[in-house]
Amino acid sequence: MGILLNLAKCWSLSTWRCSRLCLECFCRFALLARVPLSKFVAAVAEPVSIAFGTASSEAALPRAMEAIEGMGVPREVVAFVMPTGYSFNLDGSTLYLSLASIFVAQAAGISSQRGTAAAHDADLMLTSKGVAGVSRAALVILLGTVGSFAAVSRVFILLGIDQLMDMGRTAVTFWATVLATVWGALGGDFGDVALESVAREACRAADHRSDRARVRRQ
Repeated sequence: MGILLNLAKCWSLSTWRCSRLCLECFCRFALLARVPLSKFVAAVAEPVSIAFGTASSEAALPRAMEAIEGMGVPREVVAFVMPTGYSFNLDGSTLYLSLASIFVAQAAGISSQRGTAAAHDADLMLTSKGVAGVSRAALVILLGTVGSFAAVSRVFILLGIDQLMDMGRTAVTFWATVLATVWGALGGDFGDVALESVAREACRAADHRSDRARVRRQ
């Protein structure tokens, strides 16, 4: 029971940290960058749900690119920023690795100093680049890093909750990537393209109404 309680605490802390990052960091950044938050959330809700349910960012990539382009973001921005963000903008994985390394150190009875913990976090942040396309790759990164200060067998304690934690960290990484994509377009012609997109939709709706009225008169 003690092990299960500790695992539950670890999962709860991971979920709390991911939620806090999304609410306090991502939402504030979106507001400061003047991202249309309601439209953004409505556009990416389905892709984020896919990423969360499958614990794989790759599964949601095609739908996410379509949704972001539908918001008016230029295709060239989406095609460059989103794949790049999948490789380098790994907020969720970095959060998980820092928390998991501390958990494993405590399970091994090792008390890390602040300098040592900061060095481990920097190492994890660098070695985690490019793991978004590989399921459970963060666990492999953790195994390689933990071996420098504890027995790697301690990492296998996390296998019981790794799938649940993987869902949360994948969703956070996905949120960060799509938000960076929209923000990257704001410095260019995103506003003009979005207005043109809205204007086209309005014209299509007006044409549809006029066609229906013409059919009724006939």
